[in-house]
Amino acid sequence: MSFQTAQEQLTALRAGEVTSIELTDETIARIEREDGVINAICVRDFDRARAAAREADRARARGEDRPLLGVPVTVKECYNIAGLPTTWGMPQHRDHVPAEDAVQVSRVKAAGAVVLGKTNVPLGLQDLQSFNDIYGTTANPWNHDRTPGGSSGGSAAALAAGFGALSLGTDIAGSLRTPAHFCGVYAHKPTVGLAATRGMVPPATPALPVEQDLAVVGPMARTARDLTLLLDVMAGPDPLTLGVAHNLTLPPARHDRLADFRVLVLDEHPFLPTGSAVRAGVNRVADALADGGARVERHSPLLPDLAEAATLYTQLLFSGSVAHFPVEALVTRAAELSDQSLGAARLRGMALSHSDWLQVNSRRELHRHGWRQLFAEFDAVVCPITPTPAFPHDHSPDLLQRRIDIDGVEHPFFDQLVWPGLATMPGLPATAVPAGLSPDGLPVGVQLIGPMFEDRTPLRLAELLERKIGGFRGPAKITAAGGLEARGER
Repeated sequence: MSFQTAQEQLTALRAGEVTSIELTDETIARIEREDGVINAICVRDFDRARAAAREADRARARGEDRPLLGVPVTVKECYNIAGLPTTWGMPQHRDHVPAEDAVQVSRVKAAGAVVLGKTNVPLGLQDLQSFNDIYGTTANPWNHDRTPGGSSGGSAAALAAGFGALSLGTDIAGSLRTPAHFCGVYAHKPTVGLAATRGMVPPATPALPVEQDLAVVGPMARTARDLTLLLDVMAGPDPLTLGVAHNLTLPPARHDRLADFRVLVLDEHPFLPTGSAVRAGVNRVADALADGGARVERHSPLLPDLAEAATLYTQLLFSGSVAHFPVEALVTRAAELSDQSLGAARLRGMALSHSDWLQVNSRRELHRHGWRQLFAEFDAVVCPITPTPAFPHDHSPDLLQRRIDIDGVEHPFFDQLVWPGLATMPGLPATAVPAGLSPDGLPVGVQLIGPMFEDRTPLRLAELLERKIGGFRGPAKITAAGGLEARGER
């Protein structure tokens, strides 16, 4: 049962073939048996999980049937859960325990989910890996010498290892999509503003219904249908803002058949190369789309300029990341720059004045309009999430000095953010889907970017692709004892 999808678990629960306490106990036993090496679940809440599972069973016996009733789930450490620490991996906040659940935790609990505990993150959520001095390092279930990604790396590793069918994550720099790509699972970055973020805040920060620039909360799962299941629970405005229930009706997917989709495929970026393993994954998806009758194009004059998009994203991201730090010295250094590299964009972003930020934001609006025009001709864009599969753990403290190896050539570590930033900067929805394995046996994923607030379109395309090329299979050493791969599914 550990590798059943949430949909399969719900079917079994409704049919009386299993109880929530049985599902919960089995998942807890699996975590206790196997997470010592992976270290995905950094905060365990097993006593309350068992109590919630028993209550779910009682509710079902009373005739109730909620969207996630009795399904075990995990939650990224950065979400507030009453009674559990929220540290963001920062040692000075190891004793911070909020008294109130984040709005999304409240929603999954109201939907009947059983929260098992919290998943590991990097320090301050500011890495493409998941390690910190409080909880240690999370390993990739496929290869323990590799990172599971970040900052939702604990959630992706938990899913790949069978520690629950669903997980709540977040994304500002690919933090949902990169771990999904590295661990062979699914994730969806919703349209910015679609899902309320209150309570997903740094420790000791008031949990207010603030609109966040770039950042979103979103679902992670082992199938595309499960992403939709969880997104339907998460979607909607904050009731503190509108004073209404959070129910929200998204437009349906543009198409129901693969043959009706119009897709633009990208695998080249002006700022850095795409590694051969990832390029092969993109081409695998493109070939499957074409074989299914979809219209597949490789170029379009409607595509917003990728170099400018990466520069704008970098400036917006790094402007926000240093918003509470002194930047006087950076302003002087930025003023002396003459080059247009991403490194220069990072420094300029850190030094942006408010008037400079408004100018960058105006350029972003022009890009958003460009995407609207593109999506009048296309339904989705297929492209990489990062240029490589999961890389080896790198704990060197200066992230700006780190390097990423792309087919034997080193590039600045943060330059790989240009691909997740393509959807993040304009606030578009993007679904991360498995696209096979690298020659080294590591997962490779791609992202399906869709039109703003048309999240169901990339999600439906993900589901159709899953049927065409397969989806999550998991490491053989993990799934061999009864998981999806052993049963020959997906």
